[in-house]
Amino acid sequence: MSGHFGQAGRTFVIGEVALSHDGSLGLAHAFIDAIAAAGADAVKFQTHIAAAESTPSEPFRVKFSTQDATRYQYWQRMEFTEPQWQELATHAQRAGMVFMSSPFSVEAVELLERLDMALWKIGSGEVSNDPMLDRIADIGKPILLSSGMSAMAELDRVIARLKRRDVELGVLQCTTAYPCPPEKIGLNLLDVFRQRYDCLTGLSDHSATIYPSLAAAALGADVVEVHVTLSREMFGPDVVASLTTTELRQMVDGIRFIERMKANPVDKDLIAHDMAGLRAIFNKSIVARVALEPGTVLGAEHLTVKKPGTGLAAARLPELVGRRIKRRVAADALLAEEDLEGAESA
Repeated sequence: MSGHFGQAGRTFVIGEVALSHDGSLGLAHAFIDAIAAAGADAVKFQTHIAAAESTPSEPFRVKFSTQDATRYQYWQRMEFTEPQWQELATHAQRAGMVFMSSPFSVEAVELLERLDMALWKIGSGEVSNDPMLDRIADIGKPILLSSGMSAMAELDRVIARLKRRDVELGVLQCTTAYPCPPEKIGLNLLDVFRQRYDCLTGLSDHSATIYPSLAAAALGADVVEVHVTLSREMFGPDVVASLTTTELRQMVDGIRFIERMKANPVDKDLIAHDMAGLRAIFNKSIVARVALEPGTVLGAEHLTVKKPGTGLAAARLPELVGRRIKRRVAADALLAEEDLEGAESA
């Protein structure tokens, strides 16, 4: 698949806009450019169709907006038309990224299917939405499932259901907290999911820091997803749990650095051989502490160790005690084998 999703040894990075565009198509396009410039593999939005997913009585998770009297009205304000979604998808692809958007209704799935979306992400609140999941499975494209609000039994059920459909599947550890504290990140679950479900695993992080994603990459995460904001001063409920685009760039660079480290195991003997020039500079040699006359029987008081490491190795100092000097050696001179007679007899 394009975008390196599922590529062994490489973490697929998703920059999540969600609804931080606040209903502005122009701002949504600006997010695509910024996330592409930060090096992400994919940009993700959310596709809400208010009449298809919600009732007018749905409460706000966080009442953050005075311009929307109800959450239903907020969803309406977040809607783009199908041509506008196509415009965003085309922009993302031209920017070298995979375009993604999480659906929240079958109607949204059908809209996104017409965009030929390559990869589907299921939000935490939709894990029990069997009609929508079945409709997505019909499409046959890979699915990433967020585990944010699910107990293991619920995940077992839905993953078994999807596996029967023979779709490529990934499970993302996610804790639905904004921002998420380190105690609730749950990196241990990456290995649990990998072993339990035999599928791709990753982290959907809301900590507003780069650290969990870097740690997940070091642990072999196939996918990391983070919310992104253009500025900490932006409007919206997800800003407090988002990375800035500068931080996203740092995170991506860090992940790629980690991947290079993991792909290149170090042989200490080979490294030491390659460091011969530096070892000669930084290691120490055995040196005459004072001027030594011919015939001197060496004691510890006659010797010390100093740089450079081009003479007798410092570790050999005990061997030299008791040996006799056969020619004059100046103070601070590096001793050589030719300066020494055989060991002094007892």
